[in-house]
Amino acid sequence: MSKQSLDRLLQSQGFGTRKYCRTLIEDGEVAVNGAVHDNYKTLFDTNDLVFTVFDEEWRYREHVYLALYKPANFECSRKPSHHPGVLTLLPEQFTWRDVQPVGRLDHDTTGLLLMSDDGPFIHAQSSPKRHVPKVYQATTAEPVTDELIAQLLAGVQLHDEPAPLAALVCEKRGENLLEIVLEQGKYHQVKRMLAAAGNHCAALHRSAIGSLELASLGLQEGEWCFLEPEQLALLAPTAQSGV
Repeated sequence: MSKQSLDRLLQSQGFGTRKYCRTLIEDGEVAVNGAVHDNYKTLFDTNDLVFTVFDEEWRYREHVYLALYKPANFECSRKPSHHPGVLTLLPEQFTWRDVQPVGRLDHDTTGLLLMSDDGPFIHAQSSPKRHVPKVYQATTAEPVTDELIAQLLAGVQLHDEPAPLAALVCEKRGENLLEIVLEQGKYHQVKRMLAAAGNHCAALHRSAIGSLELASLGLQEGEWCFLEPEQLALLAPTAQSGV
């Protein structure tokens, strides 16, 4: 347990500078556990603390772990160049908290994207040593064939990789739809593997990371949610990783 003054508490949660947070408090815009407090020096135990700002309820979180259903035409960058950034889909306080995407999805790729302000978590989840499988649905330009699946399972050579890259799982889901599971997380990996196998990726969607499935979160495109401990546990590495 720890105690913080109300202005520091709000600042830590991304509601602006301490000066701005003090103004919010003195203006009566902040309530803690249902009671309005206008003294920014008041100390509060952050354990299980619930507060409201402008009548919107929040729970104190030392770090935030988010899942976003990323739409197409959004960039996973804090400084996007050609499309809006995914941070524009989140409340402003997450920008103040320095929330960042965990890895990247191409601007035209949709699906499950993790985001956090916890640096060690971001590093761990992004590390190829963790062997966390990621599940994709790839719409192909040409029909899916048994030969294509066999190639992807056996491994295809990409021009800048020292060894062939293989899918953990590869299954046909439709005439031009392929479900592919990877754990390496290389740049544009699904698209490049399909190209190396003689096909072309027309559309790509990430449906799961580890055992955390996007469908289980009940999100629509562009929506986000907090991830709780039981959901974070589903991001564990695969058994064969030895981690």
